[in-house]
Amino acid sequence: MIRVCVCVSGGGTNLEAIFKAIEEKKITDAQIVRVISNNPGAFALERAKKRNVEAICVSPKDYAERADFNKALLDALKECKPDLIVLAGFLVNVPVEIIREFKNRIINIHPSLIPSFCGKGFYGIKVHEEALKKGVKVSGATVHFVDEGIDTGRIIDQKAVYVKEGDDAKSLQERIMEEAEWVILPKTIQRIAQGEVKIGEN
Repeated sequence: MIRVCVCVSGGGTNLEAIFKAIEEKKITDAQIVRVISNNPGAFALERAKKRNVEAICVSPKDYAERADFNKALLDALKECKPDLIVLAGFLVNVPVEIIREFKNRIINIHPSLIPSFCGKGFYGIKVHEEALKKGVKVSGATVHFVDEGIDTGRIIDQKAVYVKEGDDAKSLQERIMEEAEWVILPKTIQRIAQGEVKIGEN
């Protein structure tokens, strides 16, 4: 049974998908031991509390220096002794000291088919707005390891979603969440828990 810490900034729909996958036995070898948000108003914290999972906020607004926030976030992660850290809509540039401390043990869900529409400035609804501006016919989601770049870590899984005529950024975002993100993120966690995807230094 691997210990999972989930980091999230907003509503926590991907967190909810993980919880449901655990409840439905689609994830059988992992447990969420802590949920961390940088946003005190994040509904994700309520989702965790409802399931008696420890939920804490580590906000950069509470620290005078960014380095102090980075240390507090690292401490909060180390405290819960995670085998795996899942970034599920976590709108924080993860500091390098955390990436090095948990090398190849952090994964992220990104709402596009990397290497398209990723990197600096591509997050949330902006990803889908840019995809529609380009006129792509297929988008989707990617689960990847987190390295010291932005969306540059090794890809673990991807799922494509067709863009429909009349889509706007909101409708495309919702369909990618339902058809791709909520599918491949829990699946990846289970694959890691069962040893099909290796994590850690090597």
